[in-house]
Amino acid sequence: MRIIRTRDYEDMSRKAANLISAVMTMKPDCVLGLATGSSPVGTYRNLIRRYENGDLDFSQVTTVNLDEYKGLDGENPQSYRYFMRENLFSHVNIDPARTFLPDGTEEDSEKACGAYDEILRRTGPADLQLLGIGHDGHIGFNEPADTFAKMTHCVDLAEMTIEANARFFSSREEVPTQAYTMGIQTIMSAAKVLMIVSGADKAEIIRKAFFGPVTPQVPASILQFHPDFVLIADEAALSEIGKISVGV
Repeated sequence: MRIIRTRDYEDMSRKAANLISAVMTMKPDCVLGLATGSSPVGTYRNLIRRYENGDLDFSQVTTVNLDEYKGLDGENPQSYRYFMRENLFSHVNIDPARTFLPDGTEEDSEKACGAYDEILRRTGPADLQLLGIGHDGHIGFNEPADTFAKMTHCVDLAEMTIEANARFFSSREEVPTQAYTMGIQTIMSAAKVLMIVSGADKAEIIRKAFFGPVTPQVPASILQFHPDFVLIADEAALSEIGKISVGV
């Protein structure tokens, strides 16, 4: 595990974009595993600026997203397809046919998950998987559980997750209670995993996930076993782990 300590959210976003840009430059037809939520927005803005400056080309890139709410279609402003379009896809020269998310409109969970696993099999493992982390240690929508779920599956969202996501909706009642999510095995199969974390409210879970025992009750803790895991986090998020030796 490599930890890169940054000053703040903007510095975190810039350094994350540096790493993603390097992967894209070295392999123009790379597969990027992408994430949603507030954590990656700044990273996507940095990537867009680099594209606009002529430094990045997305034309051969394939993307696979971690998750999607069950019951929302891609035109719903709260869907993750919509989020990706607004925050990245519509601003760069990526081929929409190369951008993949689980199908939130498919009511048959087994069918939806099987279809996404087939897409992931065809694209192959991600060259880089981008992650955030939930306050309970979830990655994607892999919530605390008794075992690590391997493949794409339908999740009943934890109350903590629903509460955290309520800020994106008009009311808590509008927040979906289920989602389709990439499994832990798929995340771990990525050549490189990059997690970005900002804010003092994430400090406790960072300590538990990466300096505590590996347990499915803290899903992110499995990343301790990944051979190329990079954590980019700001001073506030790293405040509970002391003055460790980190990269720049």
